[in-house]
Amino acid sequence: MDTINYKFWTVCMIQDGNKVLLLDRQHDDFTGFIPPGGKVEFPESFVDAAIREVKEETGLEVSNLQLKILYEYVNPVAKDRYIIFNYITQDFSGESIEDGLEGNAAWVDIDKLDELPMQHSIRRRIPYFFREGTFEIHVEWDHEENKEAKVMIRKT
Repeated sequence: MDTINYKFWTVCMIQDGNKVLLLDRQHDDFTGFIPPGGKVEFPESFVDAAIREVKEETGLEVSNLQLKILYEYVNPVAKDRYIIFNYITQDFSGESIEDGLEGNAAWVDIDKLDELPMQHSIRRRIPYFFREGTFEIHVEWDHEENKEAKVMIRKT
């Protein structure tokens, strides 16, 4: 039996009226505006990981997270399955930090999100944070071509 490599991350969109808090990430190969988030550390829960990552990256305390999107990349050749739990909340307290390790925090108008530089996978998820319901986005990776092969999006 083949071993499958599972990796788990979280993302938490923080909404305040018609604005959301994003990080302007300008390092590594993952640049552009992103919601705060990161790796789930064993044995913490997914929600606890999202709360911790928001605190580490923005200085804000969040609560009442709502799961909006289950986003996964599956590479059948490499036997990889990367799952990102995407949450949204309007409940936060504290002051955001200016120079976080993952980028500068910025409150952005929701209707201006299309104008910001961001990775394709983040841009694909953005609309689903603001739609009614919860969604699954399943991306199958073409290992040989090193690109997306199939994308399935459905409301759960």
